[in-house]
Amino acid sequence: MREIEKLKETILKEYPRLTEDSPFTFRCHSGVSCFNECCADVNIFLTPYDIIRLKNRLGISSGEFLSKHTISPFDENLKYPIVILKMSDNEKKSCPFVGDDGCTVYTDRPWACRMYPLGLASPKEDDDSNEKEFYFLLEESICQGFKEDKKWTVGEWINDQGIAEYTELGELFKGITLHNYLQEIEGLPPEKVDMFFTAAYNIDKFRDFVFKSSFLEKFDVDADRVAKIKDDDVELLKFGFEWLRFSLYGEKTINVKNSVLESKKAEIAEKMRKKSEEN
Repeated sequence: MREIEKLKETILKEYPRLTEDSPFTFRCHSGVSCFNECCADVNIFLTPYDIIRLKNRLGISSGEFLSKHTISPFDENLKYPIVILKMSDNEKKSCPFVGDDGCTVYTDRPWACRMYPLGLASPKEDDDSNEKEFYFLLEESICQGFKEDKKWTVGEWINDQGIAEYTELGELFKGITLHNYLQEIEGLPPEKVDMFFTAAYNIDKFRDFVFKSSFLEKFDVDADRVAKIKDDDVELLKFGFEWLRFSLYGEKTINVKNSVLESKKAEIAEKMRKKSEEN
């Protein structure tokens, strides 16, 4: 993880900042000599939406996907759990979803794969400057795609690679990971780490949490919303982000039912009465 942090520092300090109008030349296809070489021995950080797309593509649960295809590294500097795609246990450490003809999950490939050879960088989370996110180009020496004659702008590439549909959910997730509360503490306690991981990454387990517990008896969720999140992973993920804002950061994004509030008030009043009698 330290190498990744060093790379981030280098990008922020040294890489040219690109906008959506910035041009570059690139094309990847089976005819280039390096085809599939970039899909090995690499850290691919998975977003919550990546996991939904991939687990549905494979026809397995989110729990099975996380167990079989990911790792969650521990680092004392991490303030929230991250998920990385597990490479194959072979000499090349190749991506498990890459075959001789290329990516076998291409239409559902992760955000990072869609972006390549572009990257998106942000200033440090604790940076008080007004510096905005910027794009940069990953011109790796192994990649021969830069020698092709296909010209793009950053904006054209984003549109061509279907990245726009990832943007909304990506921005919502940033609202969780870059929240002021998270930046001001050393780290989340274990129970909140588990809740973060469940709501953000293990969407099927989170659905069980909502529908197979007393959750809907305690929280006021309208019937239309309940119907949507019951069968739609993306809608459930959006709801999960609202839940994390409520449960981790104390924001009023989820409403507690009045009956639950009144019961809690009565419970507190009774405890205070008994304590007063004891004194």
